[in-house]
Amino acid sequence: MRLKLLCCDVLYREMCDTIARSPHQVDGEFLPKGLHDIGCALMQQRLQSAVDAVPDGRYDMILLGYGLCNNGIAGLTARSTPVVVPRAHDCMTLFFGSLRRYEEHFRNHPGTYYLTTGWIERGEAEGELRQLSIQHAYGMDLTYPQLVEKYGEDNAQYLYDQLCDQTSHYSRLTFLRMGVEPDDGFEGRASARAEEKGLEFTVENGDLRLVRLLVNGPWNDDEFLTLPPGHRIAVHYGSGLIAAEKIAS
Repeated sequence: MRLKLLCCDVLYREMCDTIARSPHQVDGEFLPKGLHDIGCALMQQRLQSAVDAVPDGRYDMILLGYGLCNNGIAGLTARSTPVVVPRAHDCMTLFFGSLRRYEEHFRNHPGTYYLTTGWIERGEAEGELRQLSIQHAYGMDLTYPQLVEKYGEDNAQYLYDQLCDQTSHYSRLTFLRMGVEPDDGFEGRASARAEEKGLEFTVENGDLRLVRLLVNGPWNDDEFLTLPPGHRIAVHYGSGLIAAEKIAS
């Protein structure tokens, strides 16, 4: 099969490793993580543009390397080529290998902030996406010295703690080891970040199972939605998370 993968670049290393071993011909295109930061409507528009740019008739399937991601894929429409989407809340489902394992870990370890190699090296929005981000609009991307300069010493610490520190409401930082890391450097950077923030640091083994299934198939209905041409993704607030909705002609 010839497949087109459209994927968030926080999964870059995991997807490249899987594509290299795939029996299929897979053309990967990685979109910046910053799409998550510009709001669900704009994110959906950017993803739809990427889907629409795939040439008609060249691929058997378009693979979408995203979860629901705060409804950022809701409304995305398959044109002439079917689109395969994992049934996932977000990319952490893909890193854990299954929706069930992710939900169990999330439930049993509340207050956990997760990091992977992709989140460490590709997790910040840059350029145009940073300017469009919700964080930028509310000043959440400012450094502490910038807050001091703008609001004064008395207000800066409070604003930084409330708006800018993404880990302030967590008690634990967990690094997911995926088996594609070149050495222990990323794990060390995650540990240093946990120490800096005063968080408990743990390491868990991730699982490439769901990533491999997305790239290689088969795409069972329990874990993947196959979106036929002329259908769009609808949020399903029950089992399955997402469903195919036919567009009225």
